[in-house]
Amino acid sequence: MAKKEEKTVYVDSKGKRLDGRKTDELRPIKIEVGVIPRADGSAYLEWGQNKVFAAVYGPRECLPKHTSNPYKAVVKFNYRMASFSVPDRKNPKPGRREIEISKVCGEALERAIFLERFPNTQIDVTVEIVDSNAGSRIAGLVAASVALADAGIPMRDLVSGTGVGKAGGKIIVDLNKDEEDAPDAVDIPLAILPNLDEIVLLQLDGVMTRKEWQESYKMGIEASKKVYEIQKAALKAKYANADAEEKGEEKGAKKKGAKEKKAKEGVDEE
Repeated sequence: MAKKEEKTVYVDSKGKRLDGRKTDELRPIKIEVGVIPRADGSAYLEWGQNKVFAAVYGPRECLPKHTSNPYKAVVKFNYRMASFSVPDRKNPKPGRREIEISKVCGEALERAIFLERFPNTQIDVTVEIVDSNAGSRIAGLVAASVALADAGIPMRDLVSGTGVGKAGGKIIVDLNKDEEDAPDAVDIPLAILPNLDEIVLLQLDGVMTRKEWQESYKMGIEASKKVYEIQKAALKAKYANADAEEKGEEKGAKKKGAKEKKAKEGVDEE
């Protein structure tokens, strides 16, 4: 007699998921700012298994010139996944998914930036996914937003977000790859401007009821605001370190000056 296939329980009776998280719990997030010296602004993000680099160049001359806009800057968002970022080697050539993600993420950032201050220019945003495990488009967008702030480009707010959806009949935030592959999986990438309570990216892959959507939306907004706090903390940490280094250099210079003065006074006495 053939054995029955075991049914995967995505959320157990204690409210724990396959990886031990609660339904509203994010994967661990780490953000470092200013990791690429040659870029005007940059960030490195780890979100669960996802590893992302983001770099910003500009505002600078718009090339080719016919793509410029006399009223505002043009955001050129380039999302790429490294060939080794997924288990099965990916074709290095940009696919339809990468082109689509580049478009929607670029449009999300356009809403955040004061583009009208930089007419006839372009802002290049490059996102490279070096390791991917579900939710990479939001991870890339979050990293890009931090890189823009690092570049000193004026923004209405940072773009924050997360994935939210359904697996095993339960509403959960920040789906991992196993949860995205559930038979009834629904994945909703969601990005917002937290201070303005404005949605700048919303996509849905799957089917859910109105009640499930309302629950998903509420959980997604709350989780996105947690990501926002992590983004702000990463930016503050960079400038706190810069201030500490500057003070250290000033202290060192004063000590060196005092030693030189003392040595000179000793020579004069002789």
